[in-house]
Amino acid sequence: MASACIWPIDLETHIEDMLNVIKYEDLRDIVLVGHSYGGMVATGVADRVRDRVAQLIYVDAFVPEDGQSLFDINEPGRQPMLDGAKKGDGWRIPPMTSPPDTAPEDVEWLAARRAPMPIKCFETRLKLQGGKLTLPRSYIYATRFPPVDTFGRFARRTKSEAGWRYFEIDASHAPNVTAPEALMALLEKIAV
Repeated sequence: MASACIWPIDLETHIEDMLNVIKYEDLRDIVLVGHSYGGMVATGVADRVRDRVAQLIYVDAFVPEDGQSLFDINEPGRQPMLDGAKKGDGWRIPPMTSPPDTAPEDVEWLAARRAPMPIKCFETRLKLQGGKLTLPRSYIYATRFPPVDTFGRFARRTKSEAGWRYFEIDASHAPNVTAPEALMALLEKIAV
């Protein structure tokens, strides 16, 4: 009888996956974009290949510091996420629901592509290897994300902290779905 082996997928797995794409595709002068949880991944990737990243753009994303996990920086969202995992198999967190302004056809498209995330992705603490990031960074805050202000504190921090460019978009948390043209125009403006 064969035994099942569950590979521990966590934040480090996602960082390594992106680093391998950069390495094997020999990418340079990268504009690295992280959305939501992707801010955790983008921060880790940018830290390890600073010489290949031209700039880092966070789109309504978590902006971690060294040693922080997503659960550490998302206190209001931690318990609902853990409750969602408990309703299932206990080790995966179900996908977020679509923002209320998402068109029905987009909800259907998203539902077919979303999958639960291993809880380890949210528990793993980011380990920066090169110290504080100083490369060009921008934050895009999606101003229509009710009801919890999950990303507002990152918006406020990046708006007032030196070394950041700050932008807003009139969209909900998934502007790539609900406002793709506006997001693309903003990204093109930032990436020049």
